[in-house]
Amino acid sequence: MFDKLEQIWKAKDLRNNILFVLGLLIIFRLAAHIPIPGVNAVALKNLFASNQILGLMNLFSGGGMENFSIVLMGVAPYITSSIIFQLLGMIVPSIEEMQKEESGRQKINMWTRWLTVPLAAMQAYGMITLLRRGSAGILGDISAFDFGVMIITITAGTIFLMWIGELISEKKIGNGISLLIFAGIVSAIPAKLQQISLTFDQTQLFMLIGFVVIGIATVVGVVIINEGQRNIPVQYARQVRGNRAFGGTSTHLPLRVNMAGVIPIIFAISVVLFPSMIAQFLVHAKSAWIVNLANGTIAFFNNQLYYGLIYFILVFAFTYFYTEVIFHPAQIAENLQKQGGFIPGIRPGKNTSDYLSNTTNKIILVGALFLGLIAILPLIMRYFTGMQSLSVGGTSLLIVVSVVIETVKQIEAQMTMREYDGL
Repeated sequence: MFDKLEQIWKAKDLRNNILFVLGLLIIFRLAAHIPIPGVNAVALKNLFASNQILGLMNLFSGGGMENFSIVLMGVAPYITSSIIFQLLGMIVPSIEEMQKEESGRQKINMWTRWLTVPLAAMQAYGMITLLRRGSAGILGDISAFDFGVMIITITAGTIFLMWIGELISEKKIGNGISLLIFAGIVSAIPAKLQQISLTFDQTQLFMLIGFVVIGIATVVGVVIINEGQRNIPVQYARQVRGNRAFGGTSTHLPLRVNMAGVIPIIFAISVVLFPSMIAQFLVHAKSAWIVNLANGTIAFFNNQLYYGLIYFILVFAFTYFYTEVIFHPAQIAENLQKQGGFIPGIRPGKNTSDYLSNTTNKIILVGALFLGLIAILPLIMRYFTGMQSLSVGGTSLLIVVSVVIETVKQIEAQMTMREYDGL
């Protein structure tokens, strides 16, 4: 490992790229601690500490919501915009064709950036309205002008993070948006450790050891599932042209256990949070039945059993759904047939497509169950221990480990390219 670090440090351009990325991440963390004026910070932190749903949203914003900073919404609007265009690729044939060409992908990326602006403004409006109506003492009486300035500031903060994320991606050190989420999650570790040290009791020693063991086992499981794949053998037909022979080689088609990554969890979180967010707006309605319905909805999702069950089912279902979005067996079978490739024992065309589809469904079953368990792991730990601050964040571990693996692979790829250049 130290030899690798030494090689990275000696490569001047790679070293400068890494330092540049670290500098941008520091700027992001500084921006997350610049609050918008007019907010009671103490009351806001107490609200996020007592509300599980808002705490989950705060996790993906890198702590920006808890501080009511200028980057309050994080990169969530940009992720939502990207998901919308990925889903439109399944519905609109013209967008699906554009996704296959480089110029088309660039145009879709431009549309994604444009759509991020109204989405960020809408989410900023919703968050400010939620804090004004549902939590007295956090936001005082603000004028329409101040309200508009807050929305513009939060929207600009999201666009600023989107720009930083794209700058990071250009350096080929890792995915910029993923690294921003990673930095937000990791930045919460010192505060958690401080909280544990302040409340530590000798009777909790064995429980802490148990948490460490479970955390290590979770990381190992994430690595195994994230890197696990089934290699489907592919044989290419031998072709003779004149005095030369082409093809006849054997290779494999990798089918990953977890093709969807953390997208199903993000989808599920959005769906789970939506009813509670709407209910928060309606708790102060004038109609009694609307208030009762809103309070019932909030109480339902605050129930750990119901919340965990719905969360697990949604993650499981979205894993299959998103895999269908990004993996197209018919297209792969068609490309193999055009290139003279075939799976031994399987006829080209529809039979190959059906074989890939059935094999993928069997493999994804393991990945979907694993993602569902990872998502509800904090709820399980909280149920058995009753300690909220020590709950192992399965989703956080999944994101952190996935980002680290992806970043290490990209750095190793750049090191390999330099070795070939040297030859």
